[in-house]
Amino acid sequence: MPKRRKLLILAVALLLVWLLSWLAAKALIVEAPLPHADAMVVMAGSAVFKERTHHAAELFRAGRAPKILVTNDNQQAGWAQDEQRNIPYWELTARYLRREGVPASAIEIVPEPVTGTYEEARVLRGYAESKSLRSLLIVTSAYHTRRARWTLNRTFASSGIAVGIDAVPPGYQAPRPSTWWLHLTGWRLVPGEYVKMIYYKLFYRS
Repeated sequence: MPKRRKLLILAVALLLVWLLSWLAAKALIVEAPLPHADAMVVMAGSAVFKERTHHAAELFRAGRAPKILVTNDNQQAGWAQDEQRNIPYWELTARYLRREGVPASAIEIVPEPVTGTYEEARVLRGYAESKSLRSLLIVTSAYHTRRARWTLNRTFASSGIAVGIDAVPPGYQAPRPSTWWLHLTGWRLVPGEYVKMIYYKLFYRS
């Protein structure tokens, strides 16, 4: 086979791989528009909490919700030398929100620990019902939105509570759909989400 033809085949193969990887990433990104909600929720996620916090603060300043709920994933951040302790991520998230201009009075902590999206959704429904909230705007990373929407739709079914989702645009902590495969974080976020989606659909059908 001539060398030029081999190079052409290789180039086409690489283009197809890139296209499939881009489509796989884009397929994970969905939204559920909700112009205004009783409260906004920063979904837990220690690896990407900065991008979620920043986006939630932007939406708060835009008037999308009067308060922000922060859930407790029971995870500890790194050692804070000045305080001589490991700061919980929920506390760190609240601090970042305040740094972004969200007043402390507008931040509420949902204290019950959660270990994943399914538990988080169940805790949020219970909390919303206890506070008579009729709508929630969920802020989460782009590649998490499809699984989050699937889980929230089932968890909040028949609750009468409207749930919207606003995705954080990729490119801050999560890599963009066109280049995720060049980053270790991308391999955890994109293929990892497909694995988790399969697990959720097998074990969290109801």
